Amino acid sequence: MKTLLLHCRPGFENEVCSEISEHAARLDVPGYAKAKPNTACAEFICSDESGAERLMAGLRFSQLIFIRQWARGSFIELPEKDRISVLLEHLAPLPTFGSLWLEVFDTNDGKELSGFCKKFEGPLRKALMAAGRLAENARAPRLLLTFKSGREVFVGMAETNNSAIWPMGIPRLKFPREAPSRSTLKLEEAWHTFIPRDQWDERLSDEMTGVDLGAAPGGWTYQLVRRGMLVTAIDNGPMAESLMDTGLVKHLMVDGFTWKPKQPVDWMVCDIVEKPARSAALLETWIGEGHCREAVVNLKLPMKQRYAEVQRLLERIAEGLAARKVKASIACKQLYHDREEVTCHLRRLSK
Repeated sequence: MKTLLLHCRPGFENEVCSEISEHAARLDVPGYAKAKPNTACAEFICSDESGAERLMAGLRFSQLIFIRQWARGSFIELPEKDRISVLLEHLAPLPTFGSLWLEVFDTNDGKELSGFCKKFEGPLRKALMAAGRLAENARAPRLLLTFKSGREVFVGMAETNNSAIWPMGIPRLKFPREAPSRSTLKLEEAWHTFIPRDQWDERLSDEMTGVDLGAAPGGWTYQLVRRGMLVTAIDNGPMAESLMDTGLVKHLMVDGFTWKPKQPVDWMVCDIVEKPARSAALLETWIGEGHCREAVVNLKLPMKQRYAEVQRLLERIAEGLAARKVKASIACKQLYHDREEVTCHLRRLSK
């Protein structure tokens, strides 16, 4: 299992190659990354059999920015008939798996294959369980079968506590009809990505206050209001009347980059279209000066050197907080609902 398969947003294959190559060099795992444009995936080919396993063991999936899902394994060819027998033979030397996901790449070809996967999963799951290759066990590795076509599949494995929380790293979120814009799904996905579900009642409570910078028409404000928070919405544009009617939103038509709250708030969120360096500096200031306890901010990316730019900005934020002697957790991910951007989450850990 010398190959590490990596899913991503189409068009960000080069960023994935740069990211995984940097981690591999740091962990002294020899190999090389390769990808084709707009295939929504990349591969890291390790020089030795244990390389992919060592690479996954040395990294937390939550640390990865542009990688949506990963698995170590290899591609195999399947016959037109009796695919299950070939898979069972290939899986024979591997451990028993605790769960099974059938995945495709986030492309048009992948979407066409999703129907095949749905039909194939039932008979395959039954055969795997009968052969003793699959048994419900949260601690056992997950079997990840990524279909490139009906005749070619990547047979991979990953630890359930160190891989994507959704198949292919794509959340199944329903757009609320009462939300003012589809951007609301970005913040909802951020909650799922950065905050453990069992901590939502504590960290997203109806006793909290929040600020939405660049709020109009209110897609992100909607998520805060949905949690019962009192929200200050900052934007020169109009807010959705449905949000204002809740009585939980105060709308100020001022500059989001210069306005500061008189009292600290629990949350600051920001999806302003601005140069990423300016948004990163805003994020550092709000956390560093104690204006908020947690923040979610989108960084819009340039067309070139996107991974390098994100790394540079994250380092600048970390250095700025260290200079202020402020401890904070810093996380960054290109979410499924992001486009030419990444989402950063900071949580202040010291007063």
